[in-house]
Amino acid sequence: MTRPSTHLLRLLRWGRILARHGALRGIERDINTPPQVRRLCRIARFGTMQPKVPDYAGAFQAIGPAAIKLGQALATRPDIVGEDVARNLLSLQDDLPPVDFVLIRREIEASFGKPLESLFRSVNEMPVGAASIAQVHKAVTTDGRTVAIKVQRPGIRDKLARDIDTYEWAAAHLEALGGEAARLRPRLVIANFKRWTARELDLRREAASASELAEAMQGHAGYRVPAIDWDRTNGRVMTLDWVEGTKISEIEALRAAGHDLPRLAGRLVIAFLTQAISHGNFHADMHQGNLFVEADGTIAAIDFGIMGRIDRRARVWLAEILYGLTTGNYRRVAEIHFEAQYVPSYHSVDEFATALRAVGEPMRGKPVSELSVGQMLDGLFAITRDFDMQTQPHLLLLQKTMVMVEGLATQLDPSINMWDVSGPFVKGWIRDELGPEAAIAERVRENAQTLLRLPDLVRRIEDKFPAKGGAPEAPPLPEVELIWDRRRTGGGWLGYAAALAAGGAAMWGAQALGWLG
Repeated sequence: MTRPSTHLLRLLRWGRILARHGALRGIERDINTPPQVRRLCRIARFGTMQPKVPDYAGAFQAIGPAAIKLGQALATRPDIVGEDVARNLLSLQDDLPPVDFVLIRREIEASFGKPLESLFRSVNEMPVGAASIAQVHKAVTTDGRTVAIKVQRPGIRDKLARDIDTYEWAAAHLEALGGEAARLRPRLVIANFKRWTARELDLRREAASASELAEAMQGHAGYRVPAIDWDRTNGRVMTLDWVEGTKISEIEALRAAGHDLPRLAGRLVIAFLTQAISHGNFHADMHQGNLFVEADGTIAAIDFGIMGRIDRRARVWLAEILYGLTTGNYRRVAEIHFEAQYVPSYHSVDEFATALRAVGEPMRGKPVSELSVGQMLDGLFAITRDFDMQTQPHLLLLQKTMVMVEGLATQLDPSINMWDVSGPFVKGWIRDELGPEAAIAERVRENAQTLLRLPDLVRRIEDKFPAKGGAPEAPPLPEVELIWDRRRTGGGWLGYAAALAAGGAAMWGAQALGWLG
């Protein structure tokens, strides 16, 4: 177990780096920051020169791989770090100096237990990307296919485990301070972060996520997930088809190639909504470095280490919330929050509907080109504190990804509006999933499943209450009080001794009086 002094030294070292980037100023000034945390911030920044404009992304990148991943997770929590910080962290580039190819070759050969040449005809020693957990090389397989190889950095598992241990320790102490720190549930934030990181550290799980998403989106034209080479994939190495295309952020190159940028923007938004609302399984790391546009206009996605999941009930609530905000049905949106138990029942539905109206109406009064999903999310976060809404972990990645997608779509088409594009899709999904026909079909399906379970239920009842055998039924037996039961409820052995003495005295007295002649 790590000593508290080790955790404190790590936190102070990281605090010095944050201070040099001006990233502690906001924490100190926040009225909700506990006094104990303010004191630590003052100690950490003592003697440092702080820039006027904080660079949160730069600070996390300077701290190291675990901090980069934590920064990406905190980008989903403007309610904790504030809107400006969250927006800055969204720009955090998971980009580090590459590991020497000698170490990468050693990692590949050790993980497969065979020479590199038995798997690949050639491997480009210069990586095409070097991130905090892994780096990617272009290669040609022994059967002549061009692929991308994603290889974990040597020693990264131990490094992340050490840092996350300190994150957990710090989060537990922060939450124990109570108040606003407890409401924001920092321990849960770190627990989710730990799960995300564990998934990224097992490249087989990332490969499985890519395969699952490809299967879900195979009928969606204009969006592609590269195929996985399972024979050349294990926990530390993943091999997949090479993507030949232009990064979606290279606007001028896309325009020069003749692509229809507004059409690409709409395609990106609908692809995201299809994943999140229709399938409940979405690519949650849709930043500009992970999306490419192929020659025919198909959007190809890479890097599936972070995937988001929401169950059907949450998807229905999400669709109704989005649709209610766009149509001004604030009462229904408020009711959904209470039905989902996002807002505690001791609050008023009507008051919450009024607060939602304060968020929605300013947007409804603006031209369509000025409406923003990001603005809507910022407004929703602003009212969570007043209504004691706790963090909903299953929606954190969704919120982050919605903002990412809107940002990319706006780069492609500055006049696009997420409401404009997503409105018909959400309306159609609600009609298909919640309309009368869907309700009848759902009831028929549930009733049929119930009927099919009846035989098994009868068998379980018979097992619990078997039929009587050939022997006659036993007669009822009298209740007999046991000694140890009396000892628990009565006077114990002293009571028995007293009863014996009293009985003996009564016998002696009766004999003395001649009654027992």
